[in-house]
Amino acid sequence: MTSAAPGDSFTMPKIEYTQLMPVLIIVVAAVLGILVEAFVPRRARYHSQLFLSVVAVAASFAAIVGLAAGGYGTTKAQIAAMGAIAIDGPTLFLQGTILLVAMVAVFTFAERRLDPGSGGNHVDSFAAQPGSVPGGEGEKAAVRAGFTTTEVFPLLLFSVAGLLVFPAANDLLTLFIALEVFSLPLYLLCAVARRKRLMSQEAAVKYFLLGAFSSAFMLFGIALVYGYSGSLSYAQIAKVVDGSVLEIDPALADTMGNDALLLIGGAMILTGLLFKVGAVPFHMWTPDVYQGAPTPVTGFMAAATKVAAFGALLRLLYVALPGLTWDLRPVMWAVAIVTMLAGAIVAITQTDIKRLLAYSSIAHAGFILAGVIAANPEGISSVLFYLLAYSFVTVGAFAVVTLVRDAGGEATHLSKWAGLGRRSPLVAAVFAVFLLAFAGIPLTSGFSGKFAVFKAAAEGGAGALVVVGVISSAVAAFFYIRVIVLMFFSEPKADGPTVAVPSPLTMTTIAVGVAVTLVLGLAPQYFLDLASQAGVFVR
Repeated sequence: MTSAAPGDSFTMPKIEYTQLMPVLIIVVAAVLGILVEAFVPRRARYHSQLFLSVVAVAASFAAIVGLAAGGYGTTKAQIAAMGAIAIDGPTLFLQGTILLVAMVAVFTFAERRLDPGSGGNHVDSFAAQPGSVPGGEGEKAAVRAGFTTTEVFPLLLFSVAGLLVFPAANDLLTLFIALEVFSLPLYLLCAVARRKRLMSQEAAVKYFLLGAFSSAFMLFGIALVYGYSGSLSYAQIAKVVDGSVLEIDPALADTMGNDALLLIGGAMILTGLLFKVGAVPFHMWTPDVYQGAPTPVTGFMAAATKVAAFGALLRLLYVALPGLTWDLRPVMWAVAIVTMLAGAIVAITQTDIKRLLAYSSIAHAGFILAGVIAANPEGISSVLFYLLAYSFVTVGAFAVVTLVRDAGGEATHLSKWAGLGRRSPLVAAVFAVFLLAFAGIPLTSGFSGKFAVFKAAAEGGAGALVVVGVISSAVAAFFYIRVIVLMFFSEPKADGPTVAVPSPLTMTTIAVGVAVTLVLGLAPQYFLDLASQAGVFVR
């Protein structure tokens, strides 16, 4: 046994458990979910996992509200967990958004169970018992017993835990760990579809390989930035960037202050973050993964991942690298312009509704980048508001996609949506509301969000970027309206798909999406003010 040298001392870690309670609740629930899988009888797992997930997400959101009410989003903002986690306005706003998305995601995940009352066409997103085949005795037995792939619930909770930490990370190591914590469960969730198992597993492999590639970029960039600054802390990196730290670490005497390391390392970290938001040219995984993954997983991933990744991107650029604003601005301009145009133009050629929504999400990533580039307080608040609005539109749209079905499962080819407005006017009308919001039509949340980010970009000196954004929005409106015309002004085919009767869970998800879309479009001021109050980073 060795003893410490006389001059050495050990500092006990200080963990602010109250401030970290939203994350801790989700982590504990995820671990309990694993124990449920191991010890609870199969017949009782579904209800146990659903109850545990709903209670955990609700309790975590209540903890967020409590922290905000206690002033941690404004006057009492602080750095917790020995500098690893920032508890401030953007953290609480983004974590609250992620938890609300997670709640409706739990509803859509629960809907995909093998339920005797669901009907044959309604049972397809998640796998039945091992060894069962579609329509075979194994599946029929599973349907009679009400079995389900209940491991999706703890996987969802582990992913949510990583997503909550990602925008709150205040050092590069915590950022990377959070990235892996939420990414690995998503890789698995993408592979659990049953009817289209090959496509689902192919999507998961593509997502995993490209995700690992982007993680390697980020990790190498972190190493270079550490060599430049001698620290992984955002605050320390910012001090070295602006020249306020003059002491040189002897172990890093040859690298500290080397601007080449900072620029290359910062660019590589941005590459990893831009991959997660689906920005061009790091977007190639998006359409294949969105199409191949089970639709409930796609909806959750499209909304929550974008919220967390943009939150992390904002904190990195505004807290750790504020002195690099002008160095990074031309690169970010190019990425935003190409992302907006490519997403809008390529979406016109798509014939699958999920791939169309994938390219739509790419275009929206470009619009949000316009607010990031603004480099002013209005830019932060506009991005927060846009992420809130976009999340619920996305989850609602994918929930509607799960209802349109044929003999092969979900009918995602656009030709099968012809005449949907005559077969099911209410479902088509709801989907039209979401499409109009994506297009940014007035009186919807999409218009309020785009107006906010474009206004912030114009005030930040990015007027040309706003012009490109408006043109891209006009192009995008074409393919959104094309789908609406297809649903309401085309003759339905005799052998066309049917619209499944939504369960209370799916109805709740869609109703929440429509309500948020209309409220943020008709009366957005309260939420814009809330985002403005929350848009201050603690340093």
